[in-house]
Amino acid sequence: MLLRLVYLGVTSALALLRLLPMSDRDKDAEILALRHQIRVLERQLGGERVWFAPTDRAWLTALLHPLPRTVLNQFRLLVRPKTVLRWHRDLSARQHPRRSRPRRTGRPRTIRSIRTLVLRLASENSG
Repeated sequence: MLLRLVYLGVTSALALLRLLPMSDRDKDAEILALRHQIRVLERQLGGERVWFAPTDRAWLTALLHPLPRTVLNQFRLLVRPKTVLRWHRDLSARQHPRRSRPRRTGRPRTIRSIRTLVLRLASENSG
């Protein structure tokens, strides 16, 4: 999964380098072509849901999460903006327990003096 995410990052960086020398008109034409392709794909799916791999979800989340919801609502995406935000929450929730989890699991050790007292009382009270 990590290798795929790195691959997606490198290919996207190369695509960004390709976009730098392009004029705004060329970029607009490419965006319109991509939007048309998305509409064609949605039509071909015929109501079926699109499935994204976890790395695809992570990549889309990283790209789209910093944008305000008003901007996200204007985009033509295969998923709803709420879905992208939910993916981000899921990724954050999965990472948080790992960071905040204590090093030791289970019940903390009993203080030695209390332990000896409990053992002494148990031995004295045979009933």
